[in-house]
Formats: sequence, C-alpha cells, structure tokens
Amino acid sequence: MRIEIKGVHLDVTEEMKEHVDKKIQKLSFAHDMIMDFLLTLTKEKSSYKIEVNLNFRWGSSAHLSVDSFDFFKGIDTLMDKLEIKVTKEKEKIQEH
Repeated sequence: MRIEIKGVHLDVTEEMKEHVDKKIQKLSFAHDMIMDFLLTLTKEKSSYKIEVNLNFRWGSSAHLSVDSFDFFKGIDTLMDKLEIKVTKEKEKIQEH
C-alpha cells in the first residue's frame, strides 16, 4: 500500500503523520487489497477538511471526507468510516 499525505494551507507535522500511521493500522486486514491511500488535509478558516482516496487492487476506488474542528478527532472519525467502507468492499469481492 502506497501512502501519500498532502497538506493544503497547512504544514503536515511529524505528530500528524504519526497519528495517521497509527490509525492506518486499523486497516491492516486489507493491506494487500489497497494499492494507494491518498490523504489530503485542508485547513479552512476554523476547521479541517480531511479527504481520502483509496484505490483498490481490482480497479475500484473510494472517496471519503470529514469536516472537523479538531484534526485528531477528524482522523479518528475518518478511519472509522474507512474501516466500514473497506470491510464492505472486501465482502463484495469475496461474494464474486
């Protein structure tokens, strides 16, 4: 899995990267199914917009986003959503 973290209107600190890396471990069950994990962090006036694009090995992709006033809570929320999305995608492939 290739992981890319990009900041728009903000500098991505080591603390932010470490938090994201720690939370990505929740997706370890699908590590071999995900090709690209592209995370975009955007700082707006008083909040953060956190978006992720996932590209799966079989050609499909997923886009999820979260708006949050706290970066760390936003990442936690996004990872919970991602875990659900990846699980559903994995179940679809196993059915075929």
